Amino acid sequence: MKLGFDIDDTLINLREHAFHIYNQTLQQNIGLEVFHALPSMEIHSAFGLTKEEGGKLWYSLRDEIYYSDCALFPHAREVLNQLVEQGHEVYYITARAKEHTERTRQWLLDHGFPVAEGHFFCGMSDSEKVHIIEALELDYYFDDKPTVLETLSHLPVRICVKDRSYNRHLALPRITSWDELDELMKG
Repeated sequence: MKLGFDIDDTLINLREHAFHIYNQTLQQNIGLEVFHALPSMEIHSAFGLTKEEGGKLWYSLRDEIYYSDCALFPHAREVLNQLVEQGHEVYYITARAKEHTERTRQWLLDHGFPVAEGHFFCGMSDSEKVHIIEALELDYYFDDKPTVLETLSHLPVRICVKDRSYNRHLALPRITSWDELDELMKG
């Protein structure tokens, strides 16, 4: 089988990592309960920032957010390695900016993710992910972002959502922990 995975907030807990960095940078102490209740992907509102201010802060901290010690979701690395060992093809499809392609790929490798040659796609917009997913003829695709998942409904790929506070309204197969993947694929 061919399985595709978004990276940020699907395999790694990027937004929560950024939330901690925002707290430190802004010298605030906003609790994680606020983060876990956010109804949208953007974290800036929790810090009293406008969308423009939040965008500027994210951009200024992007290297630290992307390449410091962001936590992997439990079991993500192990499950993807098991999939490859079982003969499945694992693809990564991330909308991170193109200039982050090589560093992101290397970060995945450095953190033990299986990244085969030609199985890593980076630098497209969210709306362009659909073309890559379609061209790869994936059997499964996993993402957290509602706007991405909603663009895939016409494809024959089985779409699954990585559970996050901002996507609970989606009526799609949902994974809350990567150790559930085997069971989800049997269903």
